[in-house]
Amino acid sequence: MKQVIDFLTALHDNNDKTWFDAHKSQYLDALAEFNGFVEQLIEGIATFDPACAGLTVKDCTYRIYRDVRWSLDKRPYKTYMGTYIAPHGKKAGYAGYYFHVEPVPDPGAWSQGSLMTGGMYMPAPEVLKSIREEIVDNGDGVEKAIREAKGFALDETNKLKRPPKDFPVGTPYDELLKLKDLYVTKYVSSDFLLDKNLLKNTVAEFKKTYPLVQLLNRCVELVYE
Repeated sequence: MKQVIDFLTALHDNNDKTWFDAHKSQYLDALAEFNGFVEQLIEGIATFDPACAGLTVKDCTYRIYRDVRWSLDKRPYKTYMGTYIAPHGKKAGYAGYYFHVEPVPDPGAWSQGSLMTGGMYMPAPEVLKSIREEIVDNGDGVEKAIREAKGFALDETNKLKRPPKDFPVGTPYDELLKLKDLYVTKYVSSDFLLDKNLLKNTVAEFKKTYPLVQLLNRCVELVYE
């Protein structure tokens, strides 16, 4: 992952088209390294989550070019690379596994560094309703799945101030019901990313989140079936 880290670090300090064009070969080398890792990561995740088997790199990765049309920040390029490995690909609306390399985070950025997450971000309204119904019916099971992701922390950034309308109030699961997303996060260091066993270690970490991802995808399937 060294070429990825080196390129993204340089891009953070030179985020303009002239510099990017002059260093296009360095970008392509970094992209090839990242995509090669993603291909192996898909295979690794499929060993414990067969619903992810058969995905391609294109199914799971994102362009480096930023959409600046409605943003005050006009820098043209993302200074991170990420992959979201989930059943049917990144756009299908399923819970999954997100791997994010960002060696130099920007102040105020949502990510604040390199990280891994397992779960679901910004589910469709009908899917969120299904997840909340699962919390009401099986809150202990949801909490157990979160606890099983040892070393990860539940992200509570995006939540309501009060429990949602049409759901019970005063339950042990009020805080879970307030969440608009349901995923757990683990930040990783450069040492983690540069370790010779990066793939093995990443697969092992994501495996801890499988119970939560599996539970959430049952909620998705109840909606989409």
